[in-house]
Amino acid sequence: MARPDHVLIVDDDPDIRELLTQYLARQGLRASGAADGPTMRRVLAREPVDLLVLDLMLPGEDGISLCRALRAPGQPPLPIVMLSARADEADRILGLELGADDYLPKPFAPRELLARIQAVLRRTRMLPPGIAAELPQALLRFGDWTLDTVARHLLDAQGTVVALSGAEYRLLRVLLQQPQRVLSREQLLHLTQGRDGDVFDRSIDLLVSRLRQRLGDDPKDPRYIKTVRSEGYVWCTHIQPAGGG
Repeated sequence: MARPDHVLIVDDDPDIRELLTQYLARQGLRASGAADGPTMRRVLAREPVDLLVLDLMLPGEDGISLCRALRAPGQPPLPIVMLSARADEADRILGLELGADDYLPKPFAPRELLARIQAVLRRTRMLPPGIAAELPQALLRFGDWTLDTVARHLLDAQGTVVALSGAEYRLLRVLLQQPQRVLSREQLLHLTQGRDGDVFDRSIDLLVSRLRQRLGDDPKDPRYIKTVRSEGYVWCTHIQPAGGG
């Protein structure tokens, strides 16, 4: 029997931790809590965690600092849903820039958090729906890079692992599956995050910017991801399976 997904709630409010851990447990998940960064790190070192619910406002290291540390090169990919009592667009953008997979402002209904958790877990385990058939190769090469689609990480020309967040990995997979095809921001948002956006939603632009930084891709002279004005983005480099010609 498969083990239930383990969700770690990092929030300094004990009432919120208790409410959410009990609610998620009733929904069939394994849920545990941590009040701060050091406790979070002890849990992560001790046992596997499938998803992190991370509050922005924490004592000591805040959620932004912890998210930045978890997304540092060499860290294993861990899905993150960020929470904040401040309904500030700048906070949401910063969280997404740092690699959070989703962002939920407080107050919220526990069932809404559950829906976000389930959606993020689904997205991390399968390719987004509605795109071309799965690329069969485990290793895909483009330029100086190799994407390992089994381990879900990126290798540079020297074979060094470059960690990708879940959102960065999904965006790269979608682009690699649709080379030379312009994809609108709305399409990319739906395919990578399973939701629709509006004309003010900048999350895809921020995600593309982060992925370009990982790849060392200059947006003014792109080798991999080209911006098509008023339309979206296009992958513009040849892709080949590792070992292929």
